[in-house]
Amino acid sequence: MTTTSPTRGPAFVPHVLDALDAKQALADDRTARYLVRAGMAGVIIGVLYLANYAISANLTAALGDQAAFVGRLAGASVFGLVLFFIVYTRSELTTSTMMMVGVGVQQRRMRPGRALGLLGLCMLGNALGGLVIALLVWGSTLLSGPTLALVEHSVAAKLGYFDHGIGGVSDLFVRAIFCNLLINLAMLVVYKGMVTSDFGKFVALWGSIFVFTVMGFEHSVANTVLFTVFGVSHGIDVLRAAAAIGVAFVGNLVGGGVLIGAVYGYLNSAPRTPAE
Repeated sequence: MTTTSPTRGPAFVPHVLDALDAKQALADDRTARYLVRAGMAGVIIGVLYLANYAISANLTAALGDQAAFVGRLAGASVFGLVLFFIVYTRSELTTSTMMMVGVGVQQRRMRPGRALGLLGLCMLGNALGGLVIALLVWGSTLLSGPTLALVEHSVAAKLGYFDHGIGGVSDLFVRAIFCNLLINLAMLVVYKGMVTSDFGKFVALWGSIFVFTVMGFEHSVANTVLFTVFGVSHGIDVLRAAAAIGVAFVGNLVGGGVLIGAVYGYLNSAPRTPAE
């Protein structure tokens, strides 16, 4: 199979469409297996997101509040591993699937309703994986001390967008767009792109997560897992959390499905020959 870069020819499109067909077939014919794959993505996110908060909070506590950004960088460095693990374990993540369905819809291989159905099933699996982590954390002392304080602050900030009216919702939406734009840029260069070595793929995948974490961009799946972990242990405003996830989901879809999937599907389509 050709490894032509998506920036150099149309090979990117048929490869993505083949992979999308395989995902849809798995979701249709072996739904439980697809949900488990998506669940494992939620598990991986849960473990590494908790590590991000633990490292950031405890390093800041040890060095003082003036070193909070150092703690944030250290935590983001660890969370940056998440997409690499998800891709290399062939787990199913909603936000990276958005690029594929964007290509599928743009190429008329998949109807928008069917695309949303696949994303919804993947999101369900991701959330169930997050619930598994939440229940495990509930039975431990992992969410305590400085880690709990930082998680509580983060949850309050993520739910607090709605305190600022349309401006706050717009802020959340734009941050979600940028988040999945970054993630799917990494997927674009890795997925039969110019990056072919495992090290190069690692840098691309790690870097996209590192940057969005440091910048405070919003990821619908990571937020779902975070809200679930915190909510199971300490309670949460479920309606507001669901609204925040919904806005982030739509923003992620614009960033990954439209700005990367649909745009690069169009740019890498085979040129049409004029009718004779």
